[in-house]
Amino acid sequence: MKKALAVTLGILTAIGGFVDIGDLVANAQSGARFGMRQAWVVVIGVVGICVFAEMSGRVAAVSQRPVFDLVRERLGPRTAMANLIGSYLVTLLTLTAEVGGVALTIQLVSGLPHLLWVPLAAIAVWLVLWRVKFQLMEQVFGALGLALVVFVVALVALDPPWGDFAHHVTHIGPPQGENWATWGYLAVSLFASALTPYEVFFFSSGGVEEKWTVQDLMTERSNTLVGFPLGGVLGLAIMGCAATVFEPAGIQVSQLSQTALPVAVALGKFGLAAVMLGFFAATFGAALETGLSTGYSIAQYFGWQWGKMVRPREAARFHTVMLVSILLGTAVLLTTVDPVQVTELSLLFSAVVLPLTYLPILVVANDRDYLGDHANGRVQNFLGVIFLVIIVVAAIAAVPLMIITGMGQS
Repeated sequence: MKKALAVTLGILTAIGGFVDIGDLVANAQSGARFGMRQAWVVVIGVVGICVFAEMSGRVAAVSQRPVFDLVRERLGPRTAMANLIGSYLVTLLTLTAEVGGVALTIQLVSGLPHLLWVPLAAIAVWLVLWRVKFQLMEQVFGALGLALVVFVVALVALDPPWGDFAHHVTHIGPPQGENWATWGYLAVSLFASALTPYEVFFFSSGGVEEKWTVQDLMTERSNTLVGFPLGGVLGLAIMGCAATVFEPAGIQVSQLSQTALPVAVALGKFGLAAVMLGFFAATFGAALETGLSTGYSIAQYFGWQWGKMVRPREAARFHTVMLVSILLGTAVLLTTVDPVQVTELSLLFSAVVLPLTYLPILVVANDRDYLGDHANGRVQNFLGVIFLVIIVVAAIAAVPLMIITGMGQS
């Protein structure tokens, strides 16, 4: 039973990390504009996050120290500081988007403007981070997030053109009338939504919180191989629903409510209620992950006491970083900026800083001083290098594509 419950860390990471507001928006936008032509990007992203999350989880289990702690020790304070600055700023931007996503979800249910809900959403996130136990947090939001399976049910109920979908998947490139730059921009966004930096910080730090050891390597790998592929299936279902309802009509997705519309069309009020629950669990769960990750990264770099399982009084600076980060994100949202635009920016800049996160993980995972016989083998290094090259290409292409396409508007 304990082993089965431990897998919920992987489920929460998938639901609140792979399927967060970034994935909800990016997959729906891609499906509405390009059908299933970018499904392969989701698959590549799933394999990539599995490769690097497995490395970070293995590092945590064997060394019983989180990846960021070892990065500072192994690569030195200057390199680690560059990693810290880039990763923290992107995680803060993602935290802002997730709190905005919670507010947007409540708006869909209540009909009241999302700005009214932003402060309440931020307070709720802080209270959970402050008072709720780690295991209860991951189990509750991991279980509730499974409501997003309704997208799979809705896709089947919509009876999409499976033959057209198969044609899309086997023919890479934009459809007639679309340009390669916009296609590339959305591909980078999709890829970045799968490998956002905070995921590995949360995953490895969560493993330390749960006191993983070498004996827990099977649990760590189960978390990776169950959680992230589950997130990938849900992402493809979101894309397929948007492709079925929006692409034939030439409608582009720009609001979170549009992501939910195909489920309502297919399953009615019951489906809409399920998707609202799933949206809330996914965005709130991701807000918890990103909030924790802001504290994890800074506290681990400076050697402060940290941990969700440590009393707030004993880890005051760790909790202060999280509180300040939530306040900063709330202040940004109260300027009336659109949370969906914040989400798109967070995905773009996630792509830019990805090499700063994943190169150090690959380096540490090869260090036998830390991992001994559990260091990377040939297959793990081959996959790690391949995905690192893809990550670097995405990082280089992200900003030029944003400028050329006006953030995907052309």
